[in-house]
Amino acid sequence: MSKFAVILPAAGQSSRFGQGVKKPFIALDGRPVWQRTAERFANREDVSQVFLVISPEDREMVEDRHQANLSFLGIKLVDGGSERFESVANALKLVDDDVAFVAVHDAVRPCVKSGDIDRVFATAEKCGAALLGVPVQDTLKRLDPDSKVSETVPRRGLWQAQTPQVARRDWMMNAYANRVKLTGAITDDSQLLEAAGYPVVMVEGSPTNLKITTKEDMIIATAILGAKLGEKVKKQYHPFADEEGQW
Repeated sequence: MSKFAVILPAAGQSSRFGQGVKKPFIALDGRPVWQRTAERFANREDVSQVFLVISPEDREMVEDRHQANLSFLGIKLVDGGSERFESVANALKLVDDDVAFVAVHDAVRPCVKSGDIDRVFATAEKCGAALLGVPVQDTLKRLDPDSKVSETVPRRGLWQAQTPQVARRDWMMNAYANRVKLTGAITDDSQLLEAAGYPVVMVEGSPTNLKITTKEDMIIATAILGAKLGEKVKKQYHPFADEEGQW
């Protein structure tokens, strides 16, 4: 069995959330969003390391409020950088040498299914790199600066990228080492791997693997967690939970 390290970036400013509390640390059905997300990985036999990447300004708060859960789940805190790629790079430096694959998963995607994690991990093992995503269903419009429709974009072959995005450790390390050679914005790890010349395979996930961005997303995520999506409920595996097991 290959060993995986999981990096959970949570160092953003949550500027679109507007709650006074950053998204990863707001309560979602009784537990903070980051913990709901981390629990999807922390009890997997193939995951040997989990890193929660936070803004340095949040460290005191996180250690004060969440240290018990961090310790029990075996999660290491990492200080992030000013941009997402810097945050992931900081965590990559701490990945053990015997880890074969690295997965990056948004700390604010708490509804990813265990089966989808299984499949994207397995595909990465087979092909070198993989990510979850869903095909675009809606009609896409391109707007001009005045918000007038300038073009209807064909959606054939277009997919919405999700996380986890998983790759061989050496590929990920090399892609990040060469980030300084690239120009333009890099918005996710798959794009960085692509720019470095590595093939990345798309694995179809679920629309329920939403990224919490707004207060309305919290309502949707609560409903998804409550529905449990047909997954078997496992036994409770840490003493700070407010419900039995995971969905």
